[in-house]
Amino acid sequence: MNWDYSRILAVGVILFAIPQMFFAPNVSYFSRIFVLMALYAILAMALNIVFGHTDQLLLFTGAITGVGTYTTVLIAQGYGISPWITLFLGALVAGVIGAIVCYVAAIRELTVIVISILTLALQFSIIELFNSLRDITGGVTGLAFSGLRLEVIENTFGLREDAVLFYTISVILLGVLLLYRNLMNSKYGLAFEMIRQDETAAESAGLNVVKYKTFAGFIATFIMGLTGPFFGQLSGYVTPNLFSFNSIDVLILIMLIVGGLRTMYGPLVGAALIIFLNEQLRSFAEFRSILFGALLIVLFLYFRDGIVPFVNDRLEKSNLKRRVAKRVTNFRPGS
Repeated sequence: MNWDYSRILAVGVILFAIPQMFFAPNVSYFSRIFVLMALYAILAMALNIVFGHTDQLLLFTGAITGVGTYTTVLIAQGYGISPWITLFLGALVAGVIGAIVCYVAAIRELTVIVISILTLALQFSIIELFNSLRDITGGVTGLAFSGLRLEVIENTFGLREDAVLFYTISVILLGVLLLYRNLMNSKYGLAFEMIRQDETAAESAGLNVVKYKTFAGFIATFIMGLTGPFFGQLSGYVTPNLFSFNSIDVLILIMLIVGGLRTMYGPLVGAALIIFLNEQLRSFAEFRSILFGALLIVLFLYFRDGIVPFVNDRLEKSNLKRRVAKRVTNFRPGS
């Protein structure tokens, strides 16, 4: 079996075991933490595709996640149908918006800084729109939402609601891992690398830079829009605050950088670590933000390329040392 697929299978086994080991009856705290880790890992992986590989820093992840969520919820409630039917429609709307933004940015040859400013402005505008359309979105009061519950699976296998939710999100997470692996090992991954290394040279070589940047934007924002409704399912309601810049964008950017840009498992490691640290520091009340910032500084200083690249580098050096030591040990004069 391919090594990448073996590792993805290992991740799947770990995800399957988590509810069995950590989810306790009548205790929702741990289940919520693990669900959040999985959700943020998916969002960080989506950002990794568009930012890590094509240098398009989209700072409206929260807004795009909200677009997917409100589209899913409002159409489902308006037409009296299951959100499972409208889930992919919401993701498609989010993907189209992301593709349009990336297309315009590529056509206008906007730099990564300009793209980040543009999308940050869109972030605040879209969230303000959600707040303003209170007759439709419920404004700050929000909309009650629990439509993504799978009672058939709960009853059939005797599982709790939070366990089924975690397994559902885990399936999406594994699907995104497979997508990322196959994408990066295809012509798209090669094109992304050429664009990141030297966009002008890639275009001179005949690569359609606009096409590949737009595609990366669509894939990333489609995943974000698909993930959004599960934040509402976890909370039991949908409000604009769920998708604010501080709640989504800041955290996933930190997770991606801490875990490791352009790595398959960096987003997972970053999401698990940052959510864990964030929860552990809750008991420090007003000092929480200060301590969290100090810990991030330490992480950035000692793991400048990210934790996953740091570990991989150490493992490669260790293997090299073993091979050198083995050759020295086995060396015979005149051989």
